[in-house]
Amino acid sequence: MVAMLTRHEGRRACVYEDSLGIWTIGVGRNVDAEHGGCLSTDEIDYLLENDIIRTTKELAGTYNWFGQLDEVRQEAMINMHFNLGSRRFAGFKKMIAAMEGGDYAKARDEMLDSKWSRQVGNRATELAMMIWRGEYMPNAS
Repeated sequence: MVAMLTRHEGRRACVYEDSLGIWTIGVGRNVDAEHGGCLSTDEIDYLLENDIIRTTKELAGTYNWFGQLDEVRQEAMINMHFNLGSRRFAGFKKMIAAMEGGDYAKARDEMLDSKWSRQVGNRATELAMMIWRGEYMPNAS
């Protein structure tokens, strides 16, 4: 069944419009909400887990200091990198230098003194405090 559907539908990693103009991905999977293109909870969880793994690998492979961080600070960096993507995250040169030097107060300040912080608000505040204190924030979800 898999081989036949793949042969008939094709296999694409990126979203494309099919012959009817319906946004599709993978092997004929409609992603257009008007045509039933919704994800199940299991699919959402699967994608998120893969994204977390990819993000963690990117950080570990790019920044030597990442592996030396405690769990809380690693998770703050994963969250920020997940949100920004590799290219925009790399633009935080002063924060990255502070993280490499273990100057978590400076890293916090650099995170908060940014356009990103103004855009994401409480998310940036929570992550910056996690970096500074090395603790999860109370009542944070």
